[in-house]
Amino acid sequence: MKHHLAIACTLLALTACDKPPEQTAKTLPLKVSAADAIYYGGDILTMTGDEPEYAQSIATQGDKIIFVGDKTKALEHKFGKTKLIDLQGKTLMPGFVDGHSHVYGVGLQAMVANVLPSPDGDANSVEQIVNILTAAQSNPDYTTFIEKTGAILGFGYDDAELDRYPTKMDLDRVSTEKPVIIIHTSGHLSVANSKALAMAGIDENTENPKGGLIRRMANSQEPNGVLEENAHFALLFKLMQSFDPDLQDLMLQEGQKLYTKYGYTTAQEGRATQEAYDSMVRASKADKFVIDVVAYADMATSSSFMDSSYNSKNYTNHFRIGGVKLNFDGSPQGKTAWLSHPYLKAPEGQEQGYAGYPTFNDEQAYEYVETAFVNGWQVMTHANGDAAIEQFLNAVENANNKLGKKDRRPVLIHGQTIRQDQVNRLKELGIFPSLFPMHTFYWGDWHVNSVLGHPRADFISPTHAVLEQGLMFSTHHDAPVALPNALRVLDATVNRTTRTDQVLGPDQRVSVYTALQAMTTWPAYQHFEESSKGQLKQGMQADLIILDNNPLKIKPAELHNLQVLETISRGKTVYSKN
Repeated sequence: MKHHLAIACTLLALTACDKPPEQTAKTLPLKVSAADAIYYGGDILTMTGDEPEYAQSIATQGDKIIFVGDKTKALEHKFGKTKLIDLQGKTLMPGFVDGHSHVYGVGLQAMVANVLPSPDGDANSVEQIVNILTAAQSNPDYTTFIEKTGAILGFGYDDAELDRYPTKMDLDRVSTEKPVIIIHTSGHLSVANSKALAMAGIDENTENPKGGLIRRMANSQEPNGVLEENAHFALLFKLMQSFDPDLQDLMLQEGQKLYTKYGYTTAQEGRATQEAYDSMVRASKADKFVIDVVAYADMATSSSFMDSSYNSKNYTNHFRIGGVKLNFDGSPQGKTAWLSHPYLKAPEGQEQGYAGYPTFNDEQAYEYVETAFVNGWQVMTHANGDAAIEQFLNAVENANNKLGKKDRRPVLIHGQTIRQDQVNRLKELGIFPSLFPMHTFYWGDWHVNSVLGHPRADFISPTHAVLEQGLMFSTHHDAPVALPNALRVLDATVNRTTRTDQVLGPDQRVSVYTALQAMTTWPAYQHFEESSKGQLKQGMQADLIILDNNPLKIKPAELHNLQVLETISRGKTVYSKN
């Protein structure tokens, strides 16, 4: 009997049967990871190949994707608290990655009067602008800004859609006691009333700043209220001195809301000032970011924080510094971009033959780019006119020759009027183009009739020409120049139709799938984040969006009608339409 008992005890020891069976089960490792959510039942577009690829199911855990593939295998990750989400025929794909915009500025846009023309606003005449600004003083959506700054601000006026150009006299009708300012849709010009001009110290004796222009009354030195480029930015920076931290932080939160509404899981602050940087650091420390935000310091004015610990390839609570930003010229629709040949019609106050102007001379431009390369900073450069683009290409070539070429990924922002010979140089110089095809819709007719004329207007944002060079590219909305509407970006890249339904440069259209790559996979590469974003793969960040329809299965003309139903950032829902 003792012999049998000894054998039994030995077997129990070998099989751990001296512990209760339920306790033993708890200590055994799971064969697969337990998912937080499993998605199935719709088109799951992975964006992992050169052609569309779909998966039956995807599983996420925390902020990562842990499985993509067959539904049966995905369900092996189902445990007690796993959510099973039936897409019910909807489309799931990677979240959109912002190629270029200004999330901090979008927050400002959200808090001030909307003076955009249709379809994004109601300001289609100067009289309507005056009425909107007058009404803004009693609109609760805008009173916080007015009370904190003492100024009335409107964003988005577009002279391409107005009956005439507004002046200080128009804005004086809104108020003579408060500064009244409207910012051009391009973000490169503004109109100020008499009080705002006085606030900025601008009068008939004020000279034009370098890289800027103060427009004057006819046959006079008296300012008419319209300020271009550095004159405009000086006024704006003066106004921003009245932004207290509470207002700045509120702006950043309001800006994020718009990005999530349109399916962005990564946003960009493409020209960060010190004030914007400070606000973003506060948001990171307080865990107020709901999506990733990558910032680029304004190298000419605000690069002192490049020694910050946030200047990293990794995010800290959704925030990091990605590099620096340069502005080599202005806006083509505002007629301040630097062209090699004259504008079709010169802007008010300029003679025929006017071709815009640069921000920097060649020596300054070359020095800035070389300094960025020496410091290992990724440099993004705004260059719209082909003369400004040439200056940037030459600056990169000069720096490469001095320092040696390597994978720095300098970014050409906008490149609106890039020529074919300049497209050919991009790959050789290692420059990544981030293009702005939304111009074809918003200002395509203006480019044809006033800015460039045919054939130059047909080649703006030439996505197909870039693709033919074997280059990746990203597309963007440059919000707050326009709303951060990803579906309008998609539509413009594919269709290139103007407001009057004309096709501008039909040979520069690309496929829907290519256009989606330019909003997911390729901008992730632009930001050196291709190993974590832009595709649905195991180990990638769980940045997802759900659309009401599959962009690849509807008529191209219907792309702008797509709806983002849900935005999921790092596994957490940050926007839901319902």
